[in-house]
Amino acid sequence: MSIIKVHGASKIFRQKQGRRLLKDQVKAVVRRRQESGFYALRNITFEVGRGESVAFIGANGAGKSTLLAMLCGLAMPDEGTVEVDGPVAALLELASGFHPDLTGRENVLLNAAFLGLSRKQALERFDAIVQFAELTEFIDQPLRTYSSGMILRLGFAVAVHCDPELVIVDEVLAVGDAAFQAKCMDKIREIRKAGKAMLLVTHNPGMVLELCDRAIWLHQGELIKDGRSAETLAAYLDFLKRPNADPIPEAVGVMNSGGEAPRGKAGRAASKTRG
Repeated sequence: MSIIKVHGASKIFRQKQGRRLLKDQVKAVVRRRQESGFYALRNITFEVGRGESVAFIGANGAGKSTLLAMLCGLAMPDEGTVEVDGPVAALLELASGFHPDLTGRENVLLNAAFLGLSRKQALERFDAIVQFAELTEFIDQPLRTYSSGMILRLGFAVAVHCDPELVIVDEVLAVGDAAFQAKCMDKIREIRKAGKAMLLVTHNPGMVLELCDRAIWLHQGELIKDGRSAETLAAYLDFLKRPNADPIPEAVGVMNSGGEAPRGKAGRAASKTRG
């Protein structure tokens, strides 16, 4: 049974044209003219089963964080559908949802509520959260007195103690010193052993191979390869040695899952064939 279903999902970022007269605005609406823009993601389709661990790899700007934002409900697809069935702990911006004038204690309860815990559940897990973050002595101090590392530790601790069905991690495991980073990795491994699904964005090949059974390679907003971690990672690393190569023909062939020709050499070839 799938916890994530993504079908034909695309995200378009519009480029604004500046101010226009009212009559031009009306014409644009009537004619359904779209502002010029670019596809941050184009026709993405995949599923993730319960308990499955999947890495998203690719260069900066490939669309990885945009995809995670849609899975977290922070952004909506402009085309296609994105479905997530279950509570999500998103380790994206760990300091988001915190208020600098509230104490650490108050921020824990507030952030836990944002993540779907009742007050009773938050109080039951409060001591474990504080101990994990190693902030017992400072928990009743205003957050503005915390260092950035202390805030990140607190955010991580709250997120991983919310008993999610799905954990989404976007390059945030470099939290605190080396000892605390090791503790974070141990917690991630514990979550994996508990059978929770996990999505991971990282540029660390070793982490992909250790934590994920499957990897999805994104390039310029398109899904290039979806397969076993070692195979997908090898294809991506080989591509990095040939930066001027087009990865699309080898990975997805002439037609993609949505029945459209992909961009790049394969797409151009398909267009000429059909024409």
